[in-house]
Amino acid sequence: MYKVTRYIEFCYGHRLLNYSGKCRHLHGHNAKAEIELYAEVLDALGMVRDFEVIKKVVQVWIDENLDHKMILCKDDPLIPSLKDLNERHYIIDQNPTAEAISKLIYDYAASQELPISEVRLWETPRSYATYRR
Repeated sequence: MYKVTRYIEFCYGHRLLNYSGKCRHLHGHNAKAEIELYAEVLDALGMVRDFEVIKKVVQVWIDENLDHKMILCKDDPLIPSLKDLNERHYIIDQNPTAEAISKLIYDYAASQELPISEVRLWETPRSYATYRR
């Protein structure tokens, strides 16, 4: 099996509801997502997928939807205030943990018919979460 990986860096803010640690407060991260694609057989050009395709599909989506936005759980009471202030935010169904965000990116890549095998989201230089099926 062949694999290729593209790194995508972005910044986001979040907080975790019903959490007793520091992450219950609004804060931000300089994240790095590793988008890994796979193929049993290479294409006619000898590639799993052109790195530019990953950039055009996944990085553009991340830039438009997650970069420099507050990623919040749909139950977060802060959402109406952000809407009133016209502040950038992205709402998900669960707490916006690194695990949930890695799955969010994975699901988007899969919906675009990329042969995704794994997404690793580095929340800090020493901590990451991985999602794969």
